[in-house]
Amino acid sequence: MKTIDRILHTIKREGAVTAKQLAEDLGITTMGARQHLQALEDDGVLAFHDVKVKVGRPTRHWSLTKQGHDQFADRHGELTIQVIEAVEHIFGKEGLAKVAAEREAQTLAQYQQAVQHCPDLAAKLEKLVELREQEGYMAELEQTEQGYLLVENHCPICKAAQRCPNLCQSELNVFQRLLGDECRVERSEHIIAGERRCTYQIYPL
Repeated sequence: MKTIDRILHTIKREGAVTAKQLAEDLGITTMGARQHLQALEDDGVLAFHDVKVKVGRPTRHWSLTKQGHDQFADRHGELTIQVIEAVEHIFGKEGLAKVAAEREAQTLAQYQQAVQHCPDLAAKLEKLVELREQEGYMAELEQTEQGYLLVENHCPICKAAQRCPNLCQSELNVFQRLLGDECRVERSEHIIAGERRCTYQIYPL
């Protein structure tokens, strides 16, 4: 992967970063990182904001612009939007809801098969992250004081979900039903709501 692509993927996963942080993550010089960041800003892919510190000059933090986020593929894109609109036009909102429900059922069945031999909640979550990563969600799992945090740094169905919010609700439904009575799942950040990523708080019961 080219250095520029590695930079974009790092910022997509981690959010705003400094040139120093990026240099350490990628094993390049800070000066080299700054040059790449500046070039990406010139292209409209990155923007920066300065954070005041107690001593010395402000620290510059770089993050993706909308154009930067658009560099990452939406697996379904405009074709899916057209299909959604056609289904709604022919079958109405009830028909569209049935399509979303069928997708939810198929996804749940696929995930249930994948986790059937997982001995506990932690193993199920690791497998779920693996599945979501394969599907393009740039997924990660973090352990918290209350349980776990499932992080999805990218949404490959974002455009479709904006047009059909039932798809987002389906994601939450699948996670809750997959993990069953072992935990409670809550979405705490949401890309569709304008946030950088989607996150799910998982509270073991």
